[in-house]
Amino acid sequence: MPPRIALRAVVGGAVAMMAAALGVASALAGAPPGPAAGAALVPAPAIRYGRDIRPLLSDRCFLCHGPDRAKQKAGLRLDSFEDATAAREDGAAIVPGKPDESLLLQRITSSAPDEVMPPPDSGKHAVTAVEAALLRQWIAEGAHYEKHWAFVAPQRSVAPPVKDVAWPRTEIDRFVLANLERQGAHPSAEADRATLCRRVYLDLTGLPPTPEEATAFMADERADAYEHLVDRLLTQEPYRTRYAERMAVPWLDVARYADTSGIHMDAGRQMWLWRDWVIKAFRDNKPYDRFIVEQLAGD
Repeated sequence: MPPRIALRAVVGGAVAMMAAALGVASALAGAPPGPAAGAALVPAPAIRYGRDIRPLLSDRCFLCHGPDRAKQKAGLRLDSFEDATAAREDGAAIVPGKPDESLLLQRITSSAPDEVMPPPDSGKHAVTAVEAALLRQWIAEGAHYEKHWAFVAPQRSVAPPVKDVAWPRTEIDRFVLANLERQGAHPSAEADRATLCRRVYLDLTGLPPTPEEATAFMADERADAYEHLVDRLLTQEPYRTRYAERMAVPWLDVARYADTSGIHMDAGRQMWLWRDWVIKAFRDNKPYDRFIVEQLAGD
């Protein structure tokens, strides 16, 4: 059996990756356009169906060419390799390794209103040149499909190689730096202690530190003062509850939680018990598998 993963580890990892992504965006915003002259860039990652292609096809194509037979047009499905590559009267929608023979690319790049996909009256945005190039490369590489990530056993990722081996402090840093180097950008200078304090309070509790809390951190001269601050926000009250409330909000939003029904009646709803249960689960660092199983049982 794999080790049980606690909610704090799951969400903490997500927060760390979110912060990493924001760091990349921030650095790129101030970077000059294009790679620096002579820079040795990290190779771009291979195109993946689940990460790069499925979201695009789902947004533009699956409404009419997905698994719902009631809405399916022309008997075409693009959500499975077998259906998308099947021989058809006018040719296959996708011909692995041959983008120029793939009807999918011909239709999304057509300028004729009665041929282009998605149709102009579909309410869908047209496929951009960048997106079309992504699809072309994916087809040229074999148009490999993947199962949805939820049905694939997780595997530990290998941290990518980087040019500046002295900068990373953790494995996550290497993923961040690899993206920066791929774009010809460089990490920003390390933030000062006051900024770090404010960031970690906002990330973990959703609230900025009070002047007293910020002063206390600034006065802590220990080498691991930042680590102590993080531990305190995660384990000591009132911060532990604030952290739980902050982490519960996205989960409640996805489930469309509300205290009232809204719209015309705006009558009360008796769902606050589940809201409090979610908050308590984060506060107590409930194992993630139990968090999921208990909600399925409750449904």
